[in-house]
Amino acid sequence: MIPSAESSSERHAGRPAANLNRPMIAILDFGSQYSELIARRIRETHVYSEVLSYRTTAEQLRHLQPKGIILSGGPSSVYDPHAPSCDPELWNLGIPVLGVCYGMQLMVQQLGGRVESTGAGEYGRAPLFIDDPTDLLTSVENGGIMWMSHGDSAVALPEGFSILAHTEVTSCAAIAHPQRKLYGVQFHPEVVHSQGGMALVRNFVYHICGCEPTWTTEAFVEEAIREVRAKVGDKRVLLALSGGVDSSTLAFLLHRAVGDRLTCIFIDQGFMRKQEPERLVKLFQEQFHIPVQYVQARERFLAAIEGVSDPEDKRKRIGHEFIRVFEAESRRLGPFDYLAQGTLYPDVIESADTNIDPQTGERVAVKIKSHHNVGGLPKDLQFKLIEPLRRLFKDEVRQVGRSLGLPEEIVQRQPFPGPGLAIRILGEVTPERLEILRDADLIVRQEINRHGLYNQLWQSFAVLLPIRSVGVMGDKRTYAYPIVLRFVTSEDGMTADWARVPYDILELIANRIVNEVPGVNRVVYDVTSKPPGTIEWE
Repeated sequence: MIPSAESSSERHAGRPAANLNRPMIAILDFGSQYSELIARRIRETHVYSEVLSYRTTAEQLRHLQPKGIILSGGPSSVYDPHAPSCDPELWNLGIPVLGVCYGMQLMVQQLGGRVESTGAGEYGRAPLFIDDPTDLLTSVENGGIMWMSHGDSAVALPEGFSILAHTEVTSCAAIAHPQRKLYGVQFHPEVVHSQGGMALVRNFVYHICGCEPTWTTEAFVEEAIREVRAKVGDKRVLLALSGGVDSSTLAFLLHRAVGDRLTCIFIDQGFMRKQEPERLVKLFQEQFHIPVQYVQARERFLAAIEGVSDPEDKRKRIGHEFIRVFEAESRRLGPFDYLAQGTLYPDVIESADTNIDPQTGERVAVKIKSHHNVGGLPKDLQFKLIEPLRRLFKDEVRQVGRSLGLPEEIVQRQPFPGPGLAIRILGEVTPERLEILRDADLIVRQEINRHGLYNQLWQSFAVLLPIRSVGVMGDKRTYAYPIVLRFVTSEDGMTADWARVPYDILELIANRIVNEVPGVNRVVYDVTSKPPGTIEWE
């Protein structure tokens, strides 16, 4: 079985999957930037995984019934007074555990070993020399490169543990207590730089945890349709359609599940890219035969954020206005009981700390930032929310979209934020700035497509800064806006790197923007990765 849709109107990040008859790997997050990447790697083996707080108790894990547990890395040292720790009863559950970096050191410390700062940290690529090739390291190449990132090391192992592998710097690079099915690695098998990392992951998931590969696209679609029909019954569903892969996939899924009880509404809030609203409505109505109600509300949204510069305030106001427009349209077209949203798993993770309530067993959301799908919802929300995609990563949504028959034009569409260009204009949003950014963004899209780079980039877009700089055009002094080009590569948006686009293409885009877009006299290129930056500027 595949995870069910859950309502975020209950203000938590989803319910435990305790009673679902499918294998699951639980990942306890100790603050690693790679925790979500571990989850993705597990899912690549067609086994479901979820990221939980390190505060999750052994009793709560027993209730979840995972087939295996992974302890993530983290920035702390296990011997620090306030370092995050896990429930010591976790080791007695009889469930296989894999500790990764900090997770391995925590395992060593809690079970009676010793971890110290040896003064010989190890970072980046390092050959792994295998001492015991069985079990966890089956099919992992001896001398293969693994990605290291640690300043502390295990200097004494707990009773019953043995060394599986070492490096030139670290004597305990992989350890095991096979009888108790407890394993640890001092490297990151989940990152792409680790050769044989996926072989190790598969060994843990399949051979040690005994999971079966049941997390598939076809199974998800079938289960999601059943869940939607069971939840919605004979009620009607309202969907906010944006034209992106998330909402489009959701539209196809819901249309298959409830048919004409689905009503799609496209709210033209005035923050879309040039020519997109018209194309979207025509595509769905004429090619996909899914009726779309078009609502022109540009003036209303501009008025809602007039004079607002704070990005969090902008997001909340736009989100609030969306809901209010939906409510007004539902009264006109309804009644509707459900509002569907294309919330994804990274949205949930970035918007909430996945902590579990000890009384209810539910993961409660502690907000750390508002996301455009899960943040800014008013307390007097008039709809029940339905979010069938909330347990999927972006690449999984693309696979679901293909299986439902979406064309590649939509499946491969780059992510576009819910607040649209309003958060790609830093500071106050004005009609003049919107028009400038639309024109610059169109040039970016034209050239990225023309040079065959669109599908190679996770996102490629323009940002307008609310400052002016001096320039010279036609022997005259100018005082105009700068445009920032933001092109990144990524697997899922959780981490990203700036794209090494050829200079001649960047030069062509910059020249076109400066020459063709009035009000711009300077173009710069953002070379910041995520982390420390984010992909969007707001």
